[in-house]
Amino acid sequence: MAEKEELDKKIEEVHENANQEQVKTEEAILVDQLCEGLETYKNKKTNVFISALIAGLEIGFSFLLLAILHHLLKGKVSEDLLFPLLAFAYPVGFIIVVLGKSILFTEQTSLLTLPVLHKRRSVKELLQLWGIVILGNLLGGYIFAFLGGHTGLSLEIITIESIEEIAHHVSKSGPLLTLGSAIFAGWLMAVLSWLLSSSRDTISRIVIIYLITFTVGFAGFHHSIVGNIEVFAGLIFTQKVSISDYLGFQGLALLGNAIGGVVFVAGLRYRAFASNF
Repeated sequence: MAEKEELDKKIEEVHENANQEQVKTEEAILVDQLCEGLETYKNKKTNVFISALIAGLEIGFSFLLLAILHHLLKGKVSEDLLFPLLAFAYPVGFIIVVLGKSILFTEQTSLLTLPVLHKRRSVKELLQLWGIVILGNLLGGYIFAFLGGHTGLSLEIITIESIEEIAHHVSKSGPLLTLGSAIFAGWLMAVLSWLLSSSRDTISRIVIIYLITFTVGFAGFHHSIVGNIEVFAGLIFTQKVSISDYLGFQGLALLGNAIGGVVFVAGLRYRAFASNF
């Protein structure tokens, strides 16, 4: 109990001094993350769901740009270069979501876990909030996949072939590879949240978002929310993706993203901080 009180006192002290520092310390970043996570728990569940729904819609612009570029570049560049080149457009949806402060599951995994590690919130509350965020993100993605897909096809800026190839590219990996890849994506997204807490100006934040999410896209790591739109679009617009393909991918991607965010960022960094007390 004495250790817990000492840790609480240190957190309060770091939080009070954080705004006076030119460069944030690791302690200050962790405390910012902890406080931001606690604020999310205080929000009404309806507000959290709406924010998550908006994020699921907005992240769809990454998918739409990928499909447009795929249509434009198909046959003009080699197959080996096609998907790596698409990665340059991958960050756009993330920039919209993160700067707009919508709630994205992969960015929130470590944030929402920190209050649980600090014993301010329960595991049950964490799972409930995760469920609300995931539901909002997925539902927003379904809506965008349907509306964005139909609009893009009607405008002839994307093709069924592009939707099909993107869906296949995302869902073709075996279960273990998908899970491992999703862990790396979750790790990077939690690192993104961590780095954004150390940045104050908008330009720096855009650069950070772009670099981290470009890495996710370029490496082909599986992101559960963008991937949801990519594979679901393949399910509703093509004959090449089955419901079992979609559910298998989505379950593994969500699990891997959660593991990456919780274990490699929230868990290790919090333990490193708390071990001093």
